[in-house]
Amino acid sequence: MEREQMDTFITLYPPPYHLLLNLLTPSNHSPQLSSHLTLSVSVFDLFLIMAKFWVCFLWVMLAGSLVSGQDDDDQFSPGGARREMVPAMFVFGDSLIDNGNNNNLPSFAKANYFPYGIDFEGGPTGRFSNGYTMVDEIAQQLGLPLIPAYSEASGEQVLHGVNYASAAAGILDITGRNFVGRIPFNQQIQNFENTLDQITDNLGADDVAEAISKCIFFIGMGSNDYLNNYLMPNYNTKNQYNGQQYANLLVQQYNRQLNTLYNLGARRFVLAGLGSMGCIPSILAQSPASRCSEEVNRLILPFNANVRAMVNNLNSNLPGAKFIYIEIFRMFQDILANSRNYGFSVTNRGCCGIGRNRGQITCLPFQTPCPNREQYVFWDAFHPTEAVNIIMGRKAFNGDTRFAYPMNIEQLANLNLDLEPNSQKP
Repeated sequence: MEREQMDTFITLYPPPYHLLLNLLTPSNHSPQLSSHLTLSVSVFDLFLIMAKFWVCFLWVMLAGSLVSGQDDDDQFSPGGARREMVPAMFVFGDSLIDNGNNNNLPSFAKANYFPYGIDFEGGPTGRFSNGYTMVDEIAQQLGLPLIPAYSEASGEQVLHGVNYASAAAGILDITGRNFVGRIPFNQQIQNFENTLDQITDNLGADDVAEAISKCIFFIGMGSNDYLNNYLMPNYNTKNQYNGQQYANLLVQQYNRQLNTLYNLGARRFVLAGLGSMGCIPSILAQSPASRCSEEVNRLILPFNANVRAMVNNLNSNLPGAKFIYIEIFRMFQDILANSRNYGFSVTNRGCCGIGRNRGQITCLPFQTPCPNREQYVFWDAFHPTEAVNIIMGRKAFNGDTRFAYPMNIEQLANLNLDLEPNSQKP
C-alpha cells in the first residue's frame, strides 16, 4: 500500500486496539524471545502516521439493605431468577473484562465499534468480545445485573457495583503507553476510592464498611505487563529483568495494590491468573506452523506461581479477608485440549481479524466476522469469544480446585468471614 493510500485508510478507519502491537511485532516466529523485540524504522513511521490521524473521541444505596434471600438455601426466587448472593461486585482489570471505560479516552485501546458486541444485546459497548466477558457471566451467576463501567455509571446504575477495568492497563503504570490513554491499576483503585468517598459522605462509614465487606472484588491484571511491556520492542524491560525477576517485580507491586484495597474495606478477593498467551492468534501468526509459543507460555508461568503463593500469604496475614485464585491458564489449556467436547471446531485463528490466523491485524471497524462464532475459541487476535468467556466464568464460579483455589466464587460468596473492623480512610 502506498503512503498516500495508507494515510487515507487510517483517516477513514482509526486503528483499533492492539493494531499497533501486531504491527510492532515481527511476522516471523523465532524460538528466541528476542525475536519479539525487532523493530524497523518504517514501523515507527507508521505509528506516527496513525497517531497523527487518530481522533480522540452511586451506587448510593448499596449499604441501605443487604440482598433479599441471600441466606436462603434456595438460590432462585419464586419467579425462577437467581437470587443475589452478594450486594455488589467491583471489577478491576484490562481489555479481557473492560466494558467501556476507554470509550471516551484518547486511546488506541477501544472496542466501541461494530462488529464488537455483535451478539451483545446492547451492541458495541467497549467490550472486547462478540458478547459477554467473563465477569458478565460471573455477575449473572451471582444473581447480579451486568456491572456498569465507571465512566458511564451514575445513581442507581451502580447499585450492584462498578467495573473499573481499562484496556491496555497494567499493574505497572508505564505498561500500555503505546496505546496512549488507559487507566492503570493504581488509577483504577483511586477511582474506586472516589466511589467510596461519595457513598461514605451520604451513608456513613460504618454502614458502607459492613456492605463493602460482603462484596466480591474481582481483579484480572498482568496480561498487558507482558504483551504491552515486556514483549514490546520499544520497552527496555526485557534488558533489565529476566522472566523470574520480572514476575517478582510485578507481584511485589500487585501485593501492595491489593493491600490498599484491603485497607479500603475489601474482604472477598478473586484474582484471575494469566491465560496461555502463547496460543493467542497474534502469537500463532508469528509461527509458520501456527503453533503455540511455548516460550511465551513459559515466560508467564512464574507470574502465575507468584500470584498463587501470594494468595496463600495474604490469607494468612490479612485478618477477616479471603483471597482466591482462578486458574485461567489451566482453563484455557483444558478448552484447547478438549475443544470438541466443548463444542469448538476452530482453535487456531480469530473469528474477526486480518492476516495469518486472523491475528496479524485485529478486528477492524465494520469487518465481517465469522458466522459460526459459537464454534470459535478466539474472537479477535487477543481475546476469547463469548462462548469461552461463559465457560470460564462458570468454572470460576462453581468449578473444583483445579480451576479455583482454595475455593470457588460461589463458596467465597457464601463464606461466613470472621470480619475484623475495616480500615477506612479518616
